[in-house]
Amino acid sequence: MTPTQERQLQDLVDRQEIWSLLLRYGRGLDRRDWALVRGCYWDDAIDDHHSFVGTPDEFVRWAFAGFKAGYHVQHHGLNNHLLELQGDNAHSETYYTFIAYNHEAPHLFSIGRYIDHFQRRSGVWKIADRITVIEKCYGLVDHPLDAMSRAGDTSYGPLPPSVPDRTDVSYIRPLPVRRPKQDGEWSAPGEWG
Repeated sequence: MTPTQERQLQDLVDRQEIWSLLLRYGRGLDRRDWALVRGCYWDDAIDDHHSFVGTPDEFVRWAFAGFKAGYHVQHHGLNNHLLELQGDNAHSETYYTFIAYNHEAPHLFSIGRYIDHFQRRSGVWKIADRITVIEKCYGLVDHPLDAMSRAGDTSYGPLPPSVPDRTDVSYIRPLPVRRPKQDGEWSAPGEWG
């Protein structure tokens, strides 16, 4: 392998490690997995999160208190991601979409960007500093399909429950997919696995 190819390969590895870090951050928030979110930051990082500025521990306490108080379900979607690598430092802009189902409508739909400075220390990439740019927030109302789902309507098929913690189906290994029964029917709701 030539030196140029080695640099290119390292560039790809670094980019994938940082992207995986961002995905863990989103999953950790949505599943309320404190350790997963906290592990994305260096101890001396600062998160400037619009109405909050503080350390990683302070951010996690602030975010999880807000989720517990108002959100039943939430989704962080990561979209466009532009990353500049500079040795052991990297800077990125990542577009996000945040949707939260509140205990009472209206629900929250927010779009914005994470502006991040990452550092690689001892071979590990983590967030060194972050600014969250919230560009717009909207209120949402329930869709009729959501009301059907909550009423137990299974015309679209039973779905596993969405749980905002580590008991969510996404953590279970092996994955508990429904299996066909001998009579050709599928296992009933709640019979996952």
